[in-house]
Amino acid sequence: MRSTPCSTGWPRGWLSPVNVIRLTLDPEGLAPRIVNLHEWRAHLVQRLREEYDVSGDGRLPVLLQETVSTSSAIDGGSATPGLVVPLRLRAGHDVLSFLSTTTVFGTPRDVTLSEMAIESFYPADPSTRDLVRRL
Repeated sequence: MRSTPCSTGWPRGWLSPVNVIRLTLDPEGLAPRIVNLHEWRAHLVQRLREEYDVSGDGRLPVLLQETVSTSSAIDGGSATPGLVVPLRLRAGHDVLSFLSTTTVFGTPRDVTLSEMAIESFYPADPSTRDLVRRL
């Protein structure tokens, strides 16, 4: 996913409203710090496909196309995500490892919650836990 500057000079993925998936996979964003980028990208693609299947949101195919079309060129191909996919981030000389869980809210009675999802990240190892506690 290439970052195309807009008239403000900022990459498009960094403008409001910010799209976290674009920002995460942007070569000028978080992507260079993700140690397991191909695995993490495959995880995000799977989540986007599942979200589209459930919601039918017309914006998701465009985001999926952006995410899938550049994956081989940027990070060497695709990977089949496992049940648990860690997010491994390079931070200086350290590599932080996180596990994520996504909670999706939705009930037939409350439309305002029908599309709300919260992704939480938890330290996957003692060194990450210790480093995060020191922040």
